[in-house]
Amino acid sequence: MTYLTGSTPQFVAVGDFNNDTLLDIVTANYGSSSVSVLVGYGNGSFASQMTYLTDFIPQSVTVGDFNNDTRSDIVVASLDGHNICILLCYDSGALANESTFASGDGSRLRGVDFFDFNNDSLLDIVVANDGTNNIGVVLGLGNGNFRNQMMFSMGLKSHPYSIAIGDFNKDGQADIAVANHGTKNVGLLLGDGNGMFENQNIYGNGSDFAPLFIGAGDFNNDGQSEIVVAFDDIDNIDVLVAYDIASFAKQMTYSTGSFPSFVAVGDFNNDNQLDIVVGNSNDKTVSVLLGYDNGSFATQTTFSTGGYPYAVAIDDFNSDARLDIVVANFHDSTISILLGYGDGSFADQTTYSTGSYPRSVAIGDFDNDTRLDIVVANFDGVTVPPLCDEVDIEQS
Repeated sequence: MTYLTGSTPQFVAVGDFNNDTLLDIVTANYGSSSVSVLVGYGNGSFASQMTYLTDFIPQSVTVGDFNNDTRSDIVVASLDGHNICILLCYDSGALANESTFASGDGSRLRGVDFFDFNNDSLLDIVVANDGTNNIGVVLGLGNGNFRNQMMFSMGLKSHPYSIAIGDFNKDGQADIAVANHGTKNVGLLLGDGNGMFENQNIYGNGSDFAPLFIGAGDFNNDGQSEIVVAFDDIDNIDVLVAYDIASFAKQMTYSTGSFPSFVAVGDFNNDNQLDIVVGNSNDKTVSVLLGYDNGSFATQTTFSTGGYPYAVAIDDFNSDARLDIVVANFHDSTISILLGYGDGSFADQTTYSTGSYPRSVAIGDFDNDTRLDIVVANFDGVTVPPLCDEVDIEQS
């Protein structure tokens, strides 16, 4: 089933925006500078969109409760705007209040995430400001309002592209890792637990390749996070292991397929070690790299997808306690589901049609049957494919 949204939805997320315990959908509409909220009925269908204007060219949304009313709220990052947009919701799912917080003229927000950076049990927001070469942190007050943005420089012409949150120096406080596309390095902002961060530590200054996508996980079970990076125009990923003082050990480099476009982590072989999945846009595959307990990884195993895998999500779609993978195939207008066997291998892909040019996926149980469903953001709306019967397959 396909539902209309604003023009060219770029990103999709799920949350309960009207506090009825049923999942709803929100999209960031790149072409119409808006977000669309589609309230779920709990049977797999959704109401017509409610649309709200945002800053120019919204690129991503994230969902959290920023005013402690148990309802999901929405944060919007806009590529050609210079504000962080917060949408607080009523019980109906309609907009109660829209607030904007200046992120700086020409900031061009590339990414947004949230965490409690100052240990007050209230959610804070972090944004990557590509145009102004800094990371912005706004501390939440718990009522939907925020303090003024604090900006942490990533260096001249750094153009931060993506961010990951983790404890990289084992002090129990949240830190921020940044893919600095312009200066071709990874920056690390160490948090003090009060919402402040030290000047960035830099890894890879002067590298030949620019980092695009960054992820974090405890790959060697030492209680602190490591970093995985996919680079622009090179067919490998790097894994960076941080010492307790947050200086990096020499990176480990692993081959992938052609043009890795995203990374995600999960335990695909049920050994309690994190593994990595990489989408290879130019050769219609994903690479799975299984992790060892020393933080290193096995050589990639590749699995076929559709044309130009653009986005990925990980979860257990057939309730067998084994992680599966869903991929949005931009060129084929399909999604691929790869069911995991629990040993790091996967069944051949099963494909489902979507709208044109799918570019984002999200997961939730939209019909309350205890099985996970998928929503896809396409060029012409959002699609909820009918997966239940096909995905409910026994794997041996």
